[in-house]
Amino acid sequence: MTIRQKRLAILCAGGPAPGLNSVIAAATIRAQLAGVEVVGILDGFKWIMEGDIKHVTPLTIESVSRIHFRGGSHIGISRANPTKDERNLNASLLALLRLNVDKLITIGGDGSAWSAWRIAERSQGQLRVAHVPKTIDNDIDLPPDIDTFGYQTARHIGVEIVKNLMVDAKTTHRWYFVVTQGRKAGHLALGIGKAAGATITLIPEEFRAERVALHVVVDTLVGAILKRQVNDRSDGLAVLAEGLVEKIDPAELAAIDGVERDQHGGIMYGEVSFGDIVKQRVQRSLRALGVKTTIVAKNIGYELRCADPIPYDMEYTRDLGYSAARYLIDGGGSALVSIQGGCFKPVPFEDLIDRGSGRTRVRMVDVRSDRYRIARGYMIRLRREDFEDAHQLAHLSALVGLTMDEFRERYEHLAREDDAISRDVSLAPPAFASR
Repeated sequence: MTIRQKRLAILCAGGPAPGLNSVIAAATIRAQLAGVEVVGILDGFKWIMEGDIKHVTPLTIESVSRIHFRGGSHIGISRANPTKDERNLNASLLALLRLNVDKLITIGGDGSAWSAWRIAERSQGQLRVAHVPKTIDNDIDLPPDIDTFGYQTARHIGVEIVKNLMVDAKTTHRWYFVVTQGRKAGHLALGIGKAAGATITLIPEEFRAERVALHVVVDTLVGAILKRQVNDRSDGLAVLAEGLVEKIDPAELAAIDGVERDQHGGIMYGEVSFGDIVKQRVQRSLRALGVKTTIVAKNIGYELRCADPIPYDMEYTRDLGYSAARYLIDGGGSALVSIQGGCFKPVPFEDLIDRGSGRTRVRMVDVRSDRYRIARGYMIRLRREDFEDAHQLAHLSALVGLTMDEFRERYEHLAREDDAISRDVSLAPPAFASR
C-alpha cells in the first residue's frame, strides 16, 4: 500500500488585504525547506466546501519567491463560508483529508477565524490549523499595539488619495466627504484622517449611545463647515468611517428613499450610500441657513485592498507566514498567529472567538486614549469655547443669519458631545496599564 505524503495547505478567505502573497510565500518557503509539500487551495472555501478537490495548485519555492512584492492573492480568495451549513463544513474537512492535508494555514478576518476553528474542532486532531489574521479594518481583538496585516498599507494608500483630494478641495473651494471601509470600527478612518490632517474625522466610537440620530452627524459636519468659513476657508475634507451607518437609528434609514432591503425586510447596510445621504442632508441644512458650498461624496476601500504592500507589511507578513508554517510543522494548531514584541505568539482560538456571534471579538477605537485625543484636538469642530467666546459666537451666528441665542440653541448639543468625550479622556487609564 502506497503511503501518501502529508501536505500543508494554504487558503485565503474573506476580502483582500495587502500582504496576502507575502504570507503565502513565506509559509511555502519555510515548509518546503523542511521537506513539506505545499498546496494552495484556490478561491478560499468556495470549491472544497462543495467537495471539489480539483481547484488546487502546487506551491513551490520557485513559484512564490517573488510574489511578496505584489498585492492581490496568488491563489485567489472568496467569502464562501463553510460554517453556514453543516454539510459544507463536513465537505470541507473531507476534501482536505482527501488532498492528504494534515496542516492548514487560513488567512482571513474574523469570520474566517471562526471557520478555521470549526474545521479544527471537527477534524478531532486529524488536521492542525493556524489562522493568520488580516483585515484593513484593523479590528481583530489583538493587543492594542498589534496591527492586523494590510492595515498600514491601506492607510498609506488612503492618505495619498486624501492628500490629493485636499489639494483639489482647496483649489476648487469645495468639500469632500470621504467614506472609508471599516464595518464596525473606525481605525482605518482615524488612521487616514489623522495622518493626512483631514479637517474632521467621524468614527462610530465617538458616539457613546448605542444609536445616534442622523442629524447629530449632519450638524457636526455643518458645524465644521461653518467654522471654516468664519476663518475664511471655503474648503475642507471630512473622513467618515462606514461603520457610522450602523449607529444610525434603523427607523431613520428606513425612511430614506432608495435604501435597499433584504428578503426579510432588513436594511442592507453594505448597500447604503452613506456618503451621498450625509451630503444631501448637510447641503439641505446649509441651504436653510443661506450658506452655499459644493460637496462631493467619495468612497475609498476597493482601491486599498489589493495595493502592493508597503515594506512594513511585506516584512510583517513574512514573519507571520514563516511563524504559521513553523508552528504547524512543530506540532502546534488551533491558534491565531501573532507577532508581539518581535516574537511569535500563538493566540488560542478560544481566547478570541465569541461562540454566540461566530466571529472574533471586535477591537474598537479607544476614544479615551491619547492617540484619539490628539487626533480630535486637531479637528475643526464646534466646541465648548466657540459658545463661550462671545466674539466667536457672534461671527458664527452672523454667518447664518441667526441670533447668538438661536445659534446656541441649534448647535450647542455638539459642545455637550465634545464635553462628554473630554470627560472620558480624563478617566482614561494610565498608558501602560495592563490590558
